[in-house]
Amino acid sequence: MPIRTNRGRTAVYRRLWGFPLRSPRHLVGTLVFLALVVTALGIGLPKVLGKPAAAQTGAAASSSAAPHTGVAAPVPSTETLPTRLTQPLVTPTSAAPSPEAVNVARQWANAWVRHPAGISNADWLNGMRGLTTDEYLPVMSTVDPGNIPATKVTGDPTVVESYVSSVKVVVPTDGPKLSITVVKTDAGWRVSDYDQAS
Repeated sequence: MPIRTNRGRTAVYRRLWGFPLRSPRHLVGTLVFLALVVTALGIGLPKVLGKPAAAQTGAAASSSAAPHTGVAAPVPSTETLPTRLTQPLVTPTSAAPSPEAVNVARQWANAWVRHPAGISNADWLNGMRGLTTDEYLPVMSTVDPGNIPATKVTGDPTVVESYVSSVKVVVPTDGPKLSITVVKTDAGWRVSDYDQAS
Protein backbone atom coordinates (compact mmCIF):
# COMPACT_ATOMS: atom_id res chain seq x y z
CA MET A 1 0.00 0.00 0.00
CA PRO A 2 1.60 3.32 -1.03
CA ILE A 3 2.30 6.04 1.53
CA ARG A 4 -0.05 8.93 0.68
CA THR A 5 0.64 11.53 3.34
CA ASN A 6 3.74 13.50 4.33
CA ARG A 7 3.13 12.50 7.90
CA GLY A 8 3.33 8.82 6.94
CA ARG A 9 6.55 9.38 4.93
CA THR A 10 8.17 11.20 7.83
CA ALA A 11 7.32 8.35 10.18
CA VAL A 12 8.90 5.82 7.81
CA TYR A 13 12.06 7.91 7.42
CA ARG A 14 12.27 8.42 11.18
CA ARG A 15 12.05 4.65 11.71
CA LEU A 16 14.85 4.02 9.18
CA TRP A 17 17.21 6.68 10.54
CA GLY A 18 16.33 5.92 14.14
CA PHE A 19 16.94 2.16 13.81
CA PRO A 20 20.68 2.27 14.70
CA LEU A 21 20.00 4.39 17.78
CA ARG A 22 17.43 2.10 19.35
CA SER A 23 20.00 -0.09 21.11
CA PRO A 24 23.73 -0.78 21.16
CA ARG A 25 23.09 -4.04 19.34
CA HIS A 26 21.36 -2.18 16.49
CA LEU A 27 24.23 0.33 16.30
CA VAL A 28 26.93 -2.37 16.14
CA GLY A 29 24.93 -4.34 13.58
CA THR A 30 24.50 -1.26 11.40
CA LEU A 31 28.22 -0.39 11.57
CA VAL A 32 29.20 -3.96 10.65
CA PHE A 33 26.75 -3.93 7.74
CA LEU A 34 28.11 -0.60 6.47
CA ALA A 35 31.71 -1.84 6.75
CA LEU A 36 30.82 -4.93 4.72
CA VAL A 37 29.12 -2.83 2.05
CA VAL A 38 32.09 -0.43 1.77
CA THR A 39 34.56 -3.34 1.60
CA ALA A 40 32.52 -5.15 -1.05
CA LEU A 41 32.30 -1.97 -3.12
CA GLY A 42 36.03 -1.35 -2.76
CA ILE A 43 36.85 -4.85 -3.98
CA GLY A 44 34.10 -5.27 -6.53
CA LEU A 45 34.04 -1.93 -8.35
CA PRO A 46 37.64 -2.02 -9.67
CA LYS A 47 37.06 -5.57 -10.94
CA VAL A 48 33.84 -4.56 -12.66
CA LEU A 49 35.36 -1.44 -14.19
CA GLY A 50 38.50 -3.32 -15.24
CA LYS A 51 41.08 -0.87 -13.84
CA PRO A 52 42.33 -0.35 -10.32
CA ALA A 53 41.36 2.98 -8.82
CA ALA A 54 44.99 3.87 -8.03
CA ALA A 55 46.00 3.47 -11.69
CA GLN A 56 43.12 5.68 -12.81
CA THR A 57 43.98 8.48 -10.38
CA GLY A 58 47.71 8.19 -11.18
CA ALA A 59 47.04 8.37 -14.90
CA ALA A 60 44.69 11.31 -14.45
CA ALA A 61 47.24 13.16 -12.30
CA SER A 62 50.08 12.57 -14.77
CA SER A 63 47.98 13.63 -17.75
CA SER A 64 46.81 16.79 -16.02
CA ALA A 65 50.34 17.64 -14.82
CA ALA A 66 51.95 17.15 -18.25
CA PRO A 67 52.22 20.33 -20.35
CA HIS A 68 50.24 20.40 -23.57
CA THR A 69 52.84 20.67 -26.34
CA GLY A 70 50.82 19.11 -29.11
CA VAL A 71 52.85 15.92 -28.89
CA ALA A 72 51.26 12.83 -27.43
CA ALA A 73 52.58 11.98 -23.99
CA PRO A 74 54.39 8.63 -23.73
CA VAL A 75 52.28 5.82 -22.36
CA PRO A 76 53.83 4.21 -19.28
CA SER A 77 55.05 0.69 -19.90
CA THR A 78 53.16 -2.13 -18.22
CA GLU A 79 56.10 -4.49 -18.63
CA THR A 80 57.18 -5.95 -15.29
CA LEU A 81 60.74 -5.63 -14.05
CA PRO A 82 62.78 -8.76 -13.38
CA THR A 83 62.62 -9.91 -9.77
CA ARG A 84 65.86 -11.86 -9.60
CA LEU A 85 69.40 -10.61 -9.47
CA THR A 86 71.00 -10.07 -12.86
CA GLN A 87 74.51 -10.27 -11.43
CA PRO A 88 75.63 -13.31 -9.46
CA LEU A 89 76.60 -12.82 -5.85
CA VAL A 90 80.35 -12.60 -5.45
CA THR A 91 81.81 -15.16 -3.09
CA PRO A 92 84.68 -13.74 -1.05
CA THR A 93 88.03 -15.08 -2.12
CA SER A 94 90.11 -16.92 0.43
CA ALA A 95 93.50 -15.54 1.35
CA ALA A 96 96.41 -16.38 3.59
CA PRO A 97 95.59 -15.54 7.21
CA SER A 98 96.95 -12.23 8.40
CA PRO A 99 99.34 -12.64 11.34
CA GLU A 100 98.03 -9.32 12.68
CA ALA A 101 94.44 -10.66 12.67
CA VAL A 102 95.49 -13.82 14.51
CA ASN A 103 97.39 -11.71 17.04
CA VAL A 104 94.30 -9.50 17.62
CA ALA A 105 92.20 -12.65 18.21
CA ARG A 106 94.79 -13.94 20.73
CA GLN A 107 94.91 -10.61 22.61
CA TRP A 108 91.11 -10.36 22.61
CA ALA A 109 90.75 -13.91 23.99
CA ASN A 110 93.28 -13.12 26.75
CA ALA A 111 91.28 -10.01 27.68
CA TRP A 112 88.01 -11.99 27.52
CA VAL A 113 89.15 -14.60 30.06
CA ARG A 114 90.65 -11.94 32.41
CA HIS A 115 87.79 -11.22 34.83
CA PRO A 116 88.78 -11.27 38.49
CA ALA A 117 85.97 -11.60 41.02
CA GLY A 118 83.99 -8.40 41.44
CA ILE A 119 85.15 -6.75 38.19
CA SER A 120 82.54 -4.50 36.61
CA ASN A 121 81.40 -4.90 33.04
CA ALA A 122 82.88 -1.48 32.14
CA ASP A 123 86.34 -2.38 33.52
CA TRP A 124 86.28 -5.77 31.78
CA LEU A 125 85.14 -4.17 28.53
CA ASN A 126 87.94 -1.57 28.67
CA GLY A 127 90.45 -4.39 28.24
CA MET A 128 88.87 -5.27 24.89
CA ARG A 129 87.85 -1.78 23.70
CA GLY A 130 90.87 -1.24 21.41
CA LEU A 131 90.46 -4.74 19.92
CA THR A 132 86.67 -4.69 19.25
CA THR A 133 84.66 -2.92 16.53
CA ASP A 134 82.56 0.04 17.64
CA GLU A 135 79.42 -1.77 16.43
CA TYR A 136 80.11 -4.83 18.59
CA LEU A 137 80.92 -2.97 21.83
CA PRO A 138 77.21 -2.43 22.71
CA VAL A 139 76.63 -6.19 22.38
CA MET A 140 79.61 -6.89 24.63
CA SER A 141 78.30 -4.42 27.21
CA THR A 142 75.41 -6.81 27.90
CA VAL A 143 77.75 -9.65 28.95
CA ASP A 144 78.21 -10.26 32.68
CA PRO A 145 81.90 -11.14 33.24
CA GLY A 146 80.94 -13.20 36.29
CA ASN A 147 79.15 -15.66 33.98
CA ILE A 148 82.22 -16.41 31.85
CA PRO A 149 83.36 -19.99 32.64
CA ALA A 150 86.92 -19.61 31.30
CA THR A 151 89.85 -18.13 33.24
CA LYS A 152 92.81 -18.64 30.89
CA VAL A 153 93.75 -19.34 27.27
CA THR A 154 95.17 -22.89 27.02
CA GLY A 155 96.63 -22.99 23.51
CA ASP A 156 97.49 -21.20 20.29
CA PRO A 157 94.82 -19.76 17.98
CA THR A 158 93.83 -21.86 14.97
CA VAL A 159 92.62 -20.21 11.75
CA VAL A 160 89.40 -21.82 10.51
CA GLU A 161 88.48 -19.46 7.65
CA SER A 162 90.55 -16.72 6.10
CA TYR A 163 89.50 -14.10 3.57
CA VAL A 164 90.96 -10.82 2.42
CA SER A 165 88.99 -8.75 4.92
CA SER A 166 87.97 -11.27 7.61
CA VAL A 167 89.47 -14.16 9.53
CA LYS A 168 87.73 -16.69 11.79
CA VAL A 169 89.97 -18.01 14.56
CA VAL A 170 89.34 -20.68 17.22
CA VAL A 171 91.09 -20.10 20.55
CA PRO A 172 91.09 -22.86 23.20
CA THR A 173 90.44 -21.90 26.82
CA ASP A 174 90.02 -23.83 30.06
CA GLY A 175 86.28 -23.37 29.44
CA PRO A 176 84.70 -23.49 26.00
CA LYS A 177 86.68 -22.91 22.82
CA LEU A 178 86.08 -19.44 21.40
CA SER A 179 85.27 -18.89 17.73
CA ILE A 180 86.35 -15.29 17.09
CA THR A 181 85.67 -13.34 13.88
CA VAL A 182 88.22 -10.61 13.15
CA VAL A 183 87.49 -8.07 10.39
CA LYS A 184 89.67 -5.48 8.68
CA THR A 185 88.52 -1.92 9.44
CA ASP A 186 89.95 1.54 8.80
CA ALA A 187 91.48 1.37 12.29
CA GLY A 188 93.06 -2.05 11.63
CA TRP A 189 91.94 -5.59 12.52
CA ARG A 190 89.13 -5.70 15.08
CA VAL A 191 86.91 -8.42 16.59
CA SER A 192 83.35 -8.18 15.24
CA ASP A 193 81.84 -11.36 16.75
CA TYR A 194 82.54 -14.33 18.95
CA ASP A 195 80.76 -17.53 19.84
CA GLN A 196 81.40 -20.88 21.46
CA ALA A 197 83.16 -23.15 18.97
CA SER A 198 81.75 -26.61 18.43
